[in-house]
Amino acid sequence: MPDSLIQDRDTSRQFFLDVWHKYRNRQSLQPLEKVILEVILEHPEYHHLLEDPDALQREFSPDSGQTNPFLHMGMHITIREQASIDRPAGIAAIYQQIVNKAGSPYAAEHEMLECLGESLWLAQRHNTLPDESRYLECLQRLVKTSVNKS
Repeated sequence: MPDSLIQDRDTSRQFFLDVWHKYRNRQSLQPLEKVILEVILEHPEYHHLLEDPDALQREFSPDSGQTNPFLHMGMHITIREQASIDRPAGIAAIYQQIVNKAGSPYAAEHEMLECLGESLWLAQRHNTLPDESRYLECLQRLVKTSVNKS
């Protein structure tokens, strides 16, 4: 892995660790930090990791069935940001439809994570930007297949 990717990964992970530390020490948070904290609080299964001084260097191998908690939480944040600014165009309405069917933003985002992950994986594999049309098509399929849990 190139050094620049490791530095970006470590910087991103450090941001999560810093937000958790500030929260635990009752320090004030900036608006973006509040968004990150909300996602962290929704994932108590990762709280122990945020206390781990070795978290920056840990590897999470999908081949061995491990989920990368930083990537997972980061994707929640990405979906929320996309919906808040409606980028790609149309995602805000799709997001709301999936939320309505899934019963909560958290449940909707978990359904949407697979589409986002596929879009990012394909872009990385083909060394291109993510295909917004394909991503939105995947999300539209969720609208049609999501089970109403409310």
